[in-house]
Amino acid sequence: MTQWRPHPHIRVVAIGLHWRDGRLLAAEVRDDAGRIKGVRPLGGEIEFGESWRAALVREFNEELGIEVSLKGEPLMLENIFVHEGAAGHEVMFISEVEFPDAAFRDQERIDFREDNGVHIVARWFDLAELDVDGAPSLFPTGLKGLLLGTAKHGSM
Repeated sequence: MTQWRPHPHIRVVAIGLHWRDGRLLAAEVRDDAGRIKGVRPLGGEIEFGESWRAALVREFNEELGIEVSLKGEPLMLENIFVHEGAAGHEVMFISEVEFPDAAFRDQERIDFREDNGVHIVARWFDLAELDVDGAPSLFPTGLKGLLLGTAKHGSM
């Protein structure tokens, strides 16, 4: 098993929020022992010279082999975190994404591989079942509150 560690510099990333029946698509985040410690929406690092929009479309194409459409303006979040004792720092563009009509419609989970060969499992999660005792956390920390706060104002 590959042990992931945060990069030792500030990363600028784009992540996509895809909803199905009120549930959010997110990939499992595991600790070094292989236990699920949380989940995170799909996306990745923005490359030099690339817009956040282009990066998000590219990431979904690379990871899932689909062309997504982006909805609305992005939410912004600074994510300073610790994973397995290593500090990480990200500036995040967060946007809703729409899948092509038939994409993954009948699947409860999506399996794919990262560029480095690591196997990833993504599933749809009810926000109410994340960040509560005995359940996985939603990463980045603070995203659930941001989503619920935005949802109250009707923009998501």
